[in-house]
Amino acid sequence: DNPDDAAVVQPPVGKLLVHTVDYLRSLVKDPFIFGQIAANHCLNDLWAMGATPHNALAIATIPYGKPKQVEESLYQLLAGITKTLQQHQIPLIGGHSSEGSELSLGLACNGFVEPAKLLRKSGMEPGQVLILTKALGTGTLFAAAMRHQAKGRWLEEAVSSMLISNQQAAQLFQAQGATACTDVSGFGLVGHLVEMVQASQVSIELNLEAIPILTGAINTINMGITSSLQPQNLLAAHYLHTTENLSSLSEYQLLFDPQTSGGLLATVPPANVETCLHLLQEKGYQHSCVIGKVQGSLRDDQMIHLM
Repeated sequence: DNPDDAAVVQPPVGKLLVHTVDYLRSLVKDPFIFGQIAANHCLNDLWAMGATPHNALAIATIPYGKPKQVEESLYQLLAGITKTLQQHQIPLIGGHSSEGSELSLGLACNGFVEPAKLLRKSGMEPGQVLILTKALGTGTLFAAAMRHQAKGRWLEEAVSSMLISNQQAAQLFQAQGATACTDVSGFGLVGHLVEMVQASQVSIELNLEAIPILTGAINTINMGITSSLQPQNLLAAHYLHTTENLSSLSEYQLLFDPQTSGGLLATVPPANVETCLHLLQEKGYQHSCVIGKVQGSLRDDQMIHLM
């Protein structure tokens, strides 16, 4: 509320300050819905690291238009952002807006975490189980929507998934002894798994059949419709040890599908998996499931064994 040039924050004693920033183009025409999706997307990095968000700054681009149209779009966008932030008691402490060719939004988010509770990508341990909290497919579905090839009910399910916060999933993973975590976003599932596996120096078994997929995503893949990021993400395929039978499946392509407001991917001790999944389902993560297992030490470039 003060008219100062910048926000000032006093970090709590004994805690680490965690910073993240993300920026994305709108997938939907409704700025209110987009504001909520973007806020969830940008907060995912903090949830994945075990941090408690403290504040956020926004930067928005509003499509050119008459002054009242621009003002209304900005109002709806900010209403969407603040709705999501307020659900987590996170203040929006500032921002900047401009006009441009399309609606886009970025958030710089900060949070705090106790050093002992910090989750990193490098914490995978042999014998642990991989759990994913959300289904894949937002990239191909919204690429199809741009071509008017996606059914409304497919997009409705995808939007509902993107509006789900990963806060409670992060808290459950902490309580169930997770030692490594990340969020699945622009690099796709395999891209983010490669980061975790390389950092942890382990190999993993990945069960293709177990991976949850949003309704309609197989249909749009079969139409040959993929995100513009898909070709770059497919470069990570050389880290996979697989067979021609598996790599020819439509489900295989979705391993590289970039996600917006995707799920958390964490490794949990096997003794806690059943309880963890039960609690995740109770909290509304209907697609949460076990998708693989951490194996022994990393021995070669083909670190992900697709089953």
